[in-house]
Amino acid sequence: MRVLILEDDPWIADLLKQIVLSLRPGARVDCQTRVAEAIAAWHREPAQLVIADWNLPDGSGTLLLQAVRRQDREVALVMITARADRNSVLEVRPLGINAFISKPFQVPKVLECLQRLLPEAASPTATPAGEEDFLQHLATLPDDELDLPLRDDLRQQLLAITEASASLQQLGDLWQQDPAVQARLVAAANNPLYNSAGQPCSSLADAVRRLGAATALNLVQGLALRPVASLQDTDLKTQGESLLQAQLNLRQRVAELARACQLDPAPLQCAAMLQRMGELAVLQQAQIWRKRGLELHEAQLQQALRQHSSELANRLKAYWRLPIGLRELIGACYALAPGNARREPIVMRLASAEMHSAESQEVQRLRRLAGLT
Repeated sequence: MRVLILEDDPWIADLLKQIVLSLRPGARVDCQTRVAEAIAAWHREPAQLVIADWNLPDGSGTLLLQAVRRQDREVALVMITARADRNSVLEVRPLGINAFISKPFQVPKVLECLQRLLPEAASPTATPAGEEDFLQHLATLPDDELDLPLRDDLRQQLLAITEASASLQQLGDLWQQDPAVQARLVAAANNPLYNSAGQPCSSLADAVRRLGAATALNLVQGLALRPVASLQDTDLKTQGESLLQAQLNLRQRVAELARACQLDPAPLQCAAMLQRMGELAVLQQAQIWRKRGLELHEAQLQQALRQHSSELANRLKAYWRLPIGLRELIGACYALAPGNARREPIVMRLASAEMHSAESQEVQRLRRLAGLT
C-alpha cells in the first residue's frame, strides 16, 4: 500500500506519516512539499490514499487532487485545511473529497478518520537476520531516520489519549522531562514556518509558545505513534533510564546555579536534557535493529556507544538545525570553547563538572569564573 502526502510543514508531514504507519505498518509513505513534485510522484506511481494541504507556498493542494481525479475516481482523498466555510467546501465538491481535516487538528480524530479510509493491508513480514553489521548500519543511516526514544511511561500516557480536547497539562511533568520531546519541539520551533522573525528558540517553554499548545501536543503524540517509540528490551531500557536520570540531575543542578547567577535557567535546562542525545540515538537504533530480528550483543552495543554517540549527536544537531547558542551549551557539558567569556556556558560546564567531582580544581576555577565565590 502506498500513501501520498502533500504538506509543506515537515513536522506535520512526519506526524501524518507516523499516524499512517501506526494504522498500517507496512504502508509506503511518500511525503512531498511542492505541488508539482507531488503531481509527478502520483503519475510515477499512484497511491491508495492521497492527503493534501489546501494552501501551499507554490499553489493549491487542490491541483494535486484534480490530477488524481482525472486518473482515478475511486482513490480516497483527504484535504487538510484551515478553511471551514461552506463556500470553500462547495468549491471542491466536484473532486469527491472523502474527508476534511481542519487545522489545528487533533490526533485522535485523524486516527479515526484515516482508519476508515485506509485499505486493509497484510501485516509486514519481519526482516530475516543476516550478516549486516550494526556499526556499519549506524555509519550509513540517513539523518532523517535518526531519532530519540520516548520515556515508556510517557509513551503509554500519550497512547491512552483518545479525546480530542486533550492538553499537555494532562501529561503532568513527564513531557517536560523527556529528551525526545525537548528535541522535537525545539527543532520544530526553529523551522522557518514557525520562525518568520528568525529568532532562535532554545527552550521548551519558548517552543510551546511559538508552536501553540495544540500543535505541540500533536507533535508529541506523533512521537508515541512511531513503530519503535521507546526502549523495551531490559538491557536497553536500563541504560536509557540511567542516561535519563543523569540528565535530570544535571537539569536540576544547572537551574539552581543559573538562578544563583541571575541567569535564565530555561536554555540551560534544555541543553541538559539534550546532553546525551547521541547515546540515546544509538539505543533507539539498537531497539529498532532487534525488532527487525537482528542480533546485537552487549559488547557490540557498548562498542557502538563508544564509537558513534558523538557522531550521531552532531548529525542530529545539524539535521534539526538547533541554534548555535544551544549547541554551545550542550558542548559546554564536556568542555568550554576556547576563549569563551559568556557566563551561560561557564555555568553549564560547572554543573556538569560538579556531577563528576564536586571538589576538583576545575570546579573551583569555574565557580570563580561564574562569580559564585
